[in-house]
Amino acid sequence: MLNQIVIVGRLVKDPELKESENGNPFTNITLAVPRSYKNVNGEYDTDFISCRLWDGIAQNANEFCKKGDLLGIKGRIETRNYEKDEKINYVTELIAEKITFLSSGKSKQEAKE
Repeated sequence: MLNQIVIVGRLVKDPELKESENGNPFTNITLAVPRSYKNVNGEYDTDFISCRLWDGIAQNANEFCKKGDLLGIKGRIETRNYEKDEKINYVTELIAEKITFLSSGKSKQEAKE
C-alpha cells in the first residue's frame, strides 16, 4: 500500500509558526491548486489543500515563504478527528515530508520597487 502525494500550488496566506503541546514547531498552510481542466462554464476551478508542516520544514516555510509563493510539497494524506461542542469534526490534510520553494512573490515585489 502507498500513501504519497505531490502537489504544486500557491500559498494562500503567510505561514504562522506555532508550537504543539509537546514543544514541536509546526505550521498549517493552504495551497491553492488549479485543476487541469475547465468546468461547464469554461473556467478552471481551484482546490484549496490544507497542509501541516512540522519541525525544520515548518521553520523554513515560516522564514522563507510568503503569500503567493509557488511551492511543491511531497507528503502523505492523514485523517484525524476531534470533538468540539459535542460534535465530532473530521480533518483530512497533507502532512509534508519535503517542501520545494519554486518561486517567490517576494523577489517579484522587490523587483517592482
